[in-house]
Amino acid sequence: MLPVEISCQQLADSAVLILRVEPDLFWFRGHFPGQPILPGVAQTDWVMHYGVELLAPGKHFSAIENIKFQQPILPGNTLRLTLNWQAEKNRLVFDYEILNGEQALRASSRKISLC
Repeated sequence: MLPVEISCQQLADSAVLILRVEPDLFWFRGHFPGQPILPGVAQTDWVMHYGVELLAPGKHFSAIENIKFQQPILPGNTLRLTLNWQAEKNRLVFDYEILNGEQALRASSRKISLC
């Protein structure tokens, strides 16, 4: 249920991943017929997977603080996922961008509280 990881660059409290969203991913089934888009719950699931694995081991989901969806993520898109761990606030901040050549369109961004 994860995208294809093309690359990952990690620093102490941040990571940038390039991800390929394959058309046959489970998340696209039935969401929505005729025009599949990646649901917000899938985006959150991926953030939690990579965020906890790379930046906040042992942490768990607590709450979503802000949600902003600006562009739908479609089958076949290539994404840049930027993660920032704010340890003092137990907050994982993320930003998804759809890459199209040299253009990048913000798809979504959020803040997730961890405990």
